[in-house]
Amino acid sequence: MTPERFHQLADAYGAELRRWPSAERTGAQALLDSGNAQALATLHQARLLDRLLDSHQVPAASPALVRSIVASATLTPAPSFWRRHMDWWSKAGFVGVGLAGIAAGMLVVSFGLPLMLPTSSEALPSIFEQSDADVVMSINAEETDQ
Repeated sequence: MTPERFHQLADAYGAELRRWPSAERTGAQALLDSGNAQALATLHQARLLDRLLDSHQVPAASPALVRSIVASATLTPAPSFWRRHMDWWSKAGFVGVGLAGIAAGMLVVSFGLPLMLPTSSEALPSIFEQSDADVVMSINAEETDQ
């Protein structure tokens, strides 16, 4: 055991060697028995600190303080951010679903409407128009006649 290690242990555990870890006690006692001046001075300082700490008395808590602590412990906690704004988030979700439905409806309608070209007065047919069916039917009829 070195005097530096003795000093560290005395700072951590105090002057009573019985409070120290059992693996360190024999080395500390051997250092004290050898008469090491630095270890004896450290032990003296630790004893002074132990006496000072042991002499300190904590005043009893006042009844008003005890009542306020008990009252604060029985109060319900404040609701969290998500709990306070839960109804707002659910309404925002409904709005989002509605907007998605509107966007999907606009997409379907845009596929169904004919495309107007700016340079031509004719409109391209819609994908839902069936007007080309007569042309296809007449071509198929001509092929079967030959």
